Amino acid sequence: MDVFRIRGGHRLEGEVEVRGAKNSALPILIASLLVEDGESVIRNIPDLRDIYTCLRVLEHLGVEVDFKRETSTVRLNASRLRGFEAPYELVQQMRASFMVMGPLLGRLGRAKISLPGGCAIGPRPVDLHRRAFEAMGTRIEDEGGYMVAEATPLQGAKIYFDRPSHTGTENIMMGAVMARGMTTILNASCDPEVVDLAEALNSAGARISGAGSTEIIIEGVAALKPLDHTVMPDRLETGTFLVAGAITGGRVTVTGARPDDLGLVLAKLAEMGVDVEVTADTVTASLSGRPEAGTVVTYPYPGFPTDLQASLMALASLADGTSVIRETVFEDRFLHVAELVRLGAEISTVGDEATVIGVESLSGASVMASDIRAGTGLVLACLAARGESVVNRVYHIDRGHERLEERLSLLGADIVREDTDK
Repeated sequence: MDVFRIRGGHRLEGEVEVRGAKNSALPILIASLLVEDGESVIRNIPDLRDIYTCLRVLEHLGVEVDFKRETSTVRLNASRLRGFEAPYELVQQMRASFMVMGPLLGRLGRAKISLPGGCAIGPRPVDLHRRAFEAMGTRIEDEGGYMVAEATPLQGAKIYFDRPSHTGTENIMMGAVMARGMTTILNASCDPEVVDLAEALNSAGARISGAGSTEIIIEGVAALKPLDHTVMPDRLETGTFLVAGAITGGRVTVTGARPDDLGLVLAKLAEMGVDVEVTADTVTASLSGRPEAGTVVTYPYPGFPTDLQASLMALASLADGTSVIRETVFEDRFLHVAELVRLGAEISTVGDEATVIGVESLSGASVMASDIRAGTGLVLACLAARGESVVNRVYHIDRGHERLEERLSLLGADIVREDTDK
């Protein structure tokens, strides 16, 4: 099992190119299931564990997959599907695998999907997916940990979400593309990744309007032509590298970025004393001295992203003053707090609120990643800590960041990957 060994205290400086957005790439790859004839081409695919899991699911269903890592391009041919089941051993590794349900129902009229796994960040029930597909005429039964669904065919419907759901919006949107009639999703997710999926589908002949707003309308079509799309840059990775520059008292420029997707993140960094510079496709973060305390409430887009909460908490742990961070998206997303405390942070939690009393310095320790984003936040804290730290369970981090340690090293970090099994 690999670990990161980090010797902190080095200023990070330089440029780093952001990779394609994992949370955009996954549903777009899955959308290739809707294409009955021809080869889809998806570019700017990050080289991640979750991508490989997704491609394995697609191959299990009969999709021909060719991933050219040197060009970050995946070619997919779903002309000859040989199944409609997404098995437990694959879906348990990554929650996004559950999104094959929409395309399979839309194209084949049936699907057998294992209940999902993924990061340990609290309950994320699939009930809203189920209710939405049932509203579209799907019959669903539970069989031994699987949802067995049949629709002949899907019918357009008006779908209401109690709160915005990223994967729920994408799953229903993909199912509705080839449904009969019109589907309206109300209180839809406004995330840029949802917009990216809609653009990919529309370029293949879908009729989707309103993506990026709380009301999305999909007019069903008979068929799609092959997808040909370049995945958007990862806004979460952009934010991660910006915090890396700030927390080490350095200056980091992220190239190939989309600053407009990071409005509240950049505002909060500036609020905490970080100097933020923006161009059309770059963002630079620098900080001299300690950051200032801040207040953050996570919320669905365009609110502050829950996936950057751990990184901002790492920065707040060194702030001059007391910061308050409230987590409103997931119940168990403070698992990194105990690990930050091991590094010397002063953090207390009550319910969904964390109070962070800034300290002048952190000290190296052995810590453990519990999920992708918690692990990333711990890496950032270790980069700023005095002495040596070891981050365990970095396979979580590998799910969301392509060779993170190599790219941080190019910025001046003293970080190496070690295989503890050797």
